[in-house]
Amino acid sequence: MADEFAKYVQSRNFTVKVKLDTAGRKGKQVTVLDGLPKQELFLAELVKSLKKLCGAGGTYVLDKKDGVVELQGDHRDRVCGFLEKHQMKFVRT
Repeated sequence: MADEFAKYVQSRNFTVKVKLDTAGRKGKQVTVLDGLPKQELFLAELVKSLKKLCGAGGTYVLDKKDGVVELQGDHRDRVCGFLEKHQMKFVRT
């Protein structure tokens, strides 16, 4: 199986910041991936794969300069494993 994210990873130099956020969400936890390339097709495929992997809801946002993915709940371990498998650089904060 070909890696559907390989062309985005090889063509761009980016580091994903993986963090847990509760601010402004009435105490509910959200796993946030920040610093992604601002390409809608890439973000849509990424969030689809992560939602399936984690069994959780999620969305992507096109921020001013970066792409952001939000997943409901604390899924940092699974997300970091997924990013490592697809050879994406990441920092867990």
